[in-house]
Amino acid sequence: MRRPPKELEANARHVGRRALLLGGLMGASMLTLAARMRQIQVEEADQFRLLAEENRINIRLIPPVRGLIHDRTGRVIAANEQNYRVVIVREDAGRVEEVLRRLQLLLDLAPETVERTLREVARHRPFVPVTVAERLSWEQVSRVAANAPALPGITPEVGPSRVYPLAHDFSHVVGYVGAVSERDLEEQEVPDPVLQLPGFQIGKLGVERHMEHVLRGRAGTRRIEVNAVGRVMRELDRKEGTPGGNVQLTVDHRLQNFVKARLAGESAAALVMDCQTGDLVAIASSPSYDPNLFARGISVPDFQALLDDPYRPLVDKAVQGVYPPGSTFKMVVALAVLEAGLAVPEERVFCPGHMDVSGRRFHCWKRGGHGRVNLVSALSESCDVYFYDMAQRLGIERINAMSERLGLGVRHELPMSSVAVGLNPSREWKQRRRGEPWLVGDTVNAAIGQGFVLSSPLQLVVMTARLATGRALAPRLVRSAGGVEQTVREAPPLGLDPRWLAVVRQGMNECVNHRRGTAWSSRIVEAGARMAGKTGTSQVFSITAAERAAGVRRQQDLPWNRRNHALFVGYGPEEAPRYAVAVVVEHGGGGSSAAAPVARDVMLQALHGGFPPLTAYPEPQRNRIETMQRDLMSRMLPPAGEGRDRA
Repeated sequence: MRRPPKELEANARHVGRRALLLGGLMGASMLTLAARMRQIQVEEADQFRLLAEENRINIRLIPPVRGLIHDRTGRVIAANEQNYRVVIVREDAGRVEEVLRRLQLLLDLAPETVERTLREVARHRPFVPVTVAERLSWEQVSRVAANAPALPGITPEVGPSRVYPLAHDFSHVVGYVGAVSERDLEEQEVPDPVLQLPGFQIGKLGVERHMEHVLRGRAGTRRIEVNAVGRVMRELDRKEGTPGGNVQLTVDHRLQNFVKARLAGESAAALVMDCQTGDLVAIASSPSYDPNLFARGISVPDFQALLDDPYRPLVDKAVQGVYPPGSTFKMVVALAVLEAGLAVPEERVFCPGHMDVSGRRFHCWKRGGHGRVNLVSALSESCDVYFYDMAQRLGIERINAMSERLGLGVRHELPMSSVAVGLNPSREWKQRRRGEPWLVGDTVNAAIGQGFVLSSPLQLVVMTARLATGRALAPRLVRSAGGVEQTVREAPPLGLDPRWLAVVRQGMNECVNHRRGTAWSSRIVEAGARMAGKTGTSQVFSITAAERAAGVRRQQDLPWNRRNHALFVGYGPEEAPRYAVAVVVEHGGGGSSAAAPVARDVMLQALHGGFPPLTAYPEPQRNRIETMQRDLMSRMLPPAGEGRDRA
């Protein structure tokens, strides 16, 4: 049926409008697409090109070379060496076990090493290198390279690694480096990205840890091209990092080496401090350990042996150890009582060998007593009863104040681990920590450096330097960092009356240089090198009344760990102090017999810059000293340039 012409005409008009509308919409869409394509291809081309580059180009970090550590003479005591290693890539190796078996024949690898490598290979992606062995010799690396066709997937590599050429001498001072742990990362608010690198090492102890910000340096970068799964295809360019800064210490490696040799066989500590600058020129703890073991990854048996050693080689006794200072504390009481005006130097106190205080008998070390002594002779002969009397006049608060003034019970800031504060007790401290009132007997015990009083060898050498100079010297260990010299802080006066300082120094002088002095046998007879000092002996276990009556508690009859600690502090030359020294020998028995001889030898070595002439010693001792010097020479490092450093 044919439609009327008018209907056909109306339909045509409707179709034309729809076609026009649809065509317009299509045209607008085409224009929009064209505009967007132009925007992407022309206006935003750089942005999308960058995105594409980031998909195929990675930026990777290059570990910085760690800074060196030198002693005061410039001798390197923490260095970097080339570390030759071999790595395996699973996808290149094919039959990994077979390749490792061949490598094992070449390098004599332990079965445990092969097993560990197989586990590591299984854990990582096929294209990730896994270290098989490191710290190889050049000969071993050469054998691997020569047999490369038979070792698919095996690649020799080389990189820097930390080494400590003087090993045991500086282990407690310098510390060591080790692999970054989760704890290391947690301790930093914003961890350095370089810490995430496999095998990267940071300072774990000592100067290595506390000067990490100087020694680490800044990482470099390299641009590498990778494929879709992250495999490295080629290196495009690299920017080397900034090496870490060098650190120079105040310690002299020659004196340090002598002190270590002199303390051999003892559980002990010794320090030497410059009385002009506060520089620590020797700071030794014995026995020590080889830090190279830790830098390379110490084995369980080796670590357990260090833990089980009763002489505690892992503990830095020089700064971490705290001990009752014994009679070396008597100078504190002497100055306090003179400054307070509660005694005069000429006043004499009778010592019958004991003093009764509050129903308890306190004994002098000399069973028969010293008779009538004044301040100088009480210091020289180390009379306990004299200081029992002075302490009761003073009270603990005045003793506490003078002790702090001389540097005891104070944390001395050094870039070393766990620097001890010690204990400078007071009434308030005992009430707060123990919930008990302070007793007069506590004061009497403190007078001779026993009871609650605890000091580190570092604090004792600071005290001695302050007594010798009358200035508030502070210890210094870092001479320069990153090429910047560290300023020597001006030490202010202690504010002590020079008259009273002179009296105390006279007592220390007679302790060493008077026939009745407790350190008379350790005197120096060389003109211009005489030493002043004070012996100390601190009890480890109390003497019972029965033992005292029986007289059977001789030190040599006791087990080693029940003997008294031996101490000595001194300075020299006596007329113009240049060095202060402090020595603590754990369970050494007595300060005069165990610590004072060590201090004399160390002082002479420091003053002479080497072995002193035999004429510096009393004539009856020279044959024995000559034999000792020959023995020490055989165990010490040769001078720089003669022979190799031990590692």
